[in-house]
Amino acid sequence: MSKQNDIENLSDAQIELLNSPLGLKHLMADKKIDVLKALRNAEYEEELRGLQAELIKMQNWVIDNGKKVVILFEGRDAAGKGGAIRRITAHINPRHYRIVALPKPSEEEAGQWYFQRYVNRLPKPGEIVFFDRSWYNRAVVEPVNKFCTQEQYENFMTQVNDFERMIMSADTYLIKFYFSISKDEQARRFADIKSSPLKRWKMTKVDEDAQGLWDEYTKYKERMFEVSDTPQSPWVIIQANRKTEARLEALKHVLATLPYETKGD
Repeated sequence: MSKQNDIENLSDAQIELLNSPLGLKHLMADKKIDVLKALRNAEYEEELRGLQAELIKMQNWVIDNGKKVVILFEGRDAAGKGGAIRRITAHINPRHYRIVALPKPSEEEAGQWYFQRYVNRLPKPGEIVFFDRSWYNRAVVEPVNKFCTQEQYENFMTQVNDFERMIMSADTYLIKFYFSISKDEQARRFADIKSSPLKRWKMTKVDEDAQGLWDEYTKYKERMFEVSDTPQSPWVIIQANRKTEARLEALKHVLATLPYETKGD
């Protein structure tokens, strides 16, 4: 009865949205019509479109004023980092942004200063760079999986704040997102990936080991926050068990942080 009451108590605006092409698309998406689910999806897509339109104005400000923007997406495996980046970049000008998702360092890169390969990919004026995982690999993923030595890890932790101060002193905006999910939600998403022929390629050895190493990831994550969550460069923790809410929150934070001139017009 509660669900029926919810349907009967829909506002005029919600009914209008359900009768729009967007609402009808979601009503007809499943064989069994679920009005409340369709409404949720339509409301999400409507809000997402509005934020994406605002992002276009923000990017125009970045381009016109030669601004430089770096946005980091960190979080456990399957936390939804890539999906959030795709929603943010869906309609902005592809000539003025880059998505950086670096593979394992080459032999040459492994012999360089750790931050060097990230320096080489920082934005030029008028550009936004999205890091799908970043230099913070060395703060969590690498020590947990024994991909670096303890000395390399400690060196990183003593240098990272100075590195980020250098980035920001070069007239660059830096936003650091951490997408946080529960252990059960990660397990559910891994099961979904494994069961899908279209997603199975995403699973790596690191992913396979992630559930068993959950507490180790937590330990290193908490030290990362303790050391690198600074007033000048804070971490923005996104509760990401619900992907749609996490994407909207990340979009809103980007728009709220950057002081573009046409905000809200």
